[in-house]
Amino acid sequence: MNNPGSVTMWYSPCEPSQPILRPADQVMDLDRLGSQFQSRLSFVRSSMRRMMNQQWRIRRRRFDLDGEGFGTAIYRIDTPHAHYHCVIFSAYLPPEKRSDRVIADQWDVSFVLLAGDVDELQLQDLRRNVPLQEAGRFDSRVLVLSRANRSLRNFERFVAALAEGTQPDPQQLAEVGYLYRTTAVYGNGKFGIADFSCLQGNEDFTQPFSAQMFTVYLLRHFSIEQIEHMARARNPQRAVGLAIALQRYLGVGNSTGLGMAPFLINHPQLVNQWVWARETALAQVLGQAADLPRVERLRALLDRGRRHVQETVTDDQRQAALDQCTLADLARLIQWFDAQPVSPDLWTRVQGWAQSHGGKGCQELLVSLLLELYPQLVDPLAEQMAVSEGFRLNADMPLTELRVLMENHYRWALELDLDSPAANHFFWYRSVEKEEPRLGERAMEPGAEKEMQLGIAHNIQRCHTALLAYLEQHPQQLTAHFLLAQPQFKGTVCRLQGMACCAYGEIRANLLHRNMLPIDLLRCKLAFFGAGKFDPKSSRWVRITLFQGAPLVSEIGQPFDDDWNFAVMPTLDGEV
Repeated sequence: MNNPGSVTMWYSPCEPSQPILRPADQVMDLDRLGSQFQSRLSFVRSSMRRMMNQQWRIRRRRFDLDGEGFGTAIYRIDTPHAHYHCVIFSAYLPPEKRSDRVIADQWDVSFVLLAGDVDELQLQDLRRNVPLQEAGRFDSRVLVLSRANRSLRNFERFVAALAEGTQPDPQQLAEVGYLYRTTAVYGNGKFGIADFSCLQGNEDFTQPFSAQMFTVYLLRHFSIEQIEHMARARNPQRAVGLAIALQRYLGVGNSTGLGMAPFLINHPQLVNQWVWARETALAQVLGQAADLPRVERLRALLDRGRRHVQETVTDDQRQAALDQCTLADLARLIQWFDAQPVSPDLWTRVQGWAQSHGGKGCQELLVSLLLELYPQLVDPLAEQMAVSEGFRLNADMPLTELRVLMENHYRWALELDLDSPAANHFFWYRSVEKEEPRLGERAMEPGAEKEMQLGIAHNIQRCHTALLAYLEQHPQQLTAHFLLAQPQFKGTVCRLQGMACCAYGEIRANLLHRNMLPIDLLRCKLAFFGAGKFDPKSSRWVRITLFQGAPLVSEIGQPFDDDWNFAVMPTLDGEV
């Protein structure tokens, strides 16, 4: 996605007097990034806070659905600053057309979020184009374009139960936490829709991906209204609405593949800001003196987090084993924590215990739970998750200074062994069909000549070798002279100069290595979105759930307690 942030970066890791943060070689380890969980800083959480605190008004303007749930629904959204409409088209999807792959051309629902009003002429235009998705034609009034498929395991079971006057089994939502699963949520200028720059000055969607996340939330609301409508159409006398506890526990699924993975490599300044905010929040929390109410709060959160992981269902053997290790570590952490006296340094000690005795899953879950203890410290950082991205070449930098910068800031890349076949196993490329990123095996597949430049460590090493050779002959020259002689390294030099004041941002791994797991890249980005219930379907794509446990549209305007992450299965009477 292009230009996902547009706010000037106000923080530089070069500045003094900052909290002591975890080192980048620890935080930016790919395996650790692939162990992250949602937190208060995730875009889903910050978007919900804005919507609930500002009491956005969401009204159903049109709901022209037949008994099978096919037709058109339109919702109007009024915020303190503007108004928008979400237009949803639901259509019959032939079984042979049902697919989560990006090459699919039909879906159960397709929908858009657009700024301003929708008249009949525009509605007809949307009806022609939105179901076509990438093949449609759109203008900048459209902020988000998306599509989704029904969950075959849940959708009919839920409608059938409600039609018979009973509630679905909560265990069904514990196993599959949604009725719809999105397969793409496009924003930021894709296919002619509004670029992120169009949202500059828009107080509703200032954060990266906030418009996309809000649109997904509206799909969740539609899914509830749709199944209740279908149940009433099927059995008007006996049908009941979905229990409030189940409505809250209901999320929206997402199926994400390799197309998302290169984002973290292509936007290192933005990733730096995301990670910096999270690490700063953790450092600020660890600097607080523990007290009894917050100790009791963390104890309850540890139990909730344990139950949430326990209820995560996956057929992936690797992920299932990791979840079991996390559960075992959590059990030992809880046992240790219960035996500790309340002392001012308890937060530091509990993190130290996790670092020494727990795996990365337990450690990163604990980070997310610790951030819940001090919302007044953490939540303001959620407003600092966007940056004005861009690398600008400093051609006047002396080559000796460039060398020092490279050897200090990218020492991790220079120390990797990149000469073996295993270190060059993969190559990234774009498919012809959908121009989506793909991963090829160099020794087995053609196309390496079309390789995307995502092997950052390889680029740094090649540039370093060339720089040393050039310096031997021209020790007093500038970066401009080197690039005139070796222009192929301009992108690498711009990147390392542009990242000089970023403590984080670069993933400290060889992304072409045979043992590299793209699923770790996907989970890192999805955790920042606010995803839970990670269910890998291979090393290259994953299903997740968003908004599980979130407040409902009907609860906007009521007292809001922002304590809904790590949702656990409710009982039918609504009590957890």
